[in-house]
Amino acid sequence: MAANSRTTSTRTTAPRPVRTPRELAPAARDDVFDDEETSPAAAQEIEAEGHYVTAMLAEEEIRIVPPGAWRQSWQTALSNANFTYFAEQVVHPEDLDLYFEIDPTNDEFEAFVSEAAQRGGESLGKSRGPAASSRRTRRR
Repeated sequence: MAANSRTTSTRTTAPRPVRTPRELAPAARDDVFDDEETSPAAAQEIEAEGHYVTAMLAEEEIRIVPPGAWRQSWQTALSNANFTYFAEQVVHPEDLDLYFEIDPTNDEFEAFVSEAAQRGGESLGKSRGPAASSRRTRRR
């Protein structure tokens, strides 16, 4: 028998450095957020820039990264109930103490994120799940 001449190679890649969102200058931010709704083009710019939008949390304005710009690792932290890490990633550093002081309820947090998504020009509608098959099967 001949030895297997097929070899496999493993691909190694360096982990991507963690990047923190950067904030736009106040003048640039003011003209983007004058309206409640954001145009799709402006929403794409917001996501590309990776900056903060302002949303109300318990009657306080808090700056947060729009949900569409959240990294998967941040979403995973939220899903795993690692709220401290998650907040440190998405809430503006100058608003972080206020966020923790407010200690929002789940309903307050959901409203806060929904407003941030709206201000960022996104919809956080619930997923409908997979569609039923359109092909009918014959019963026997």
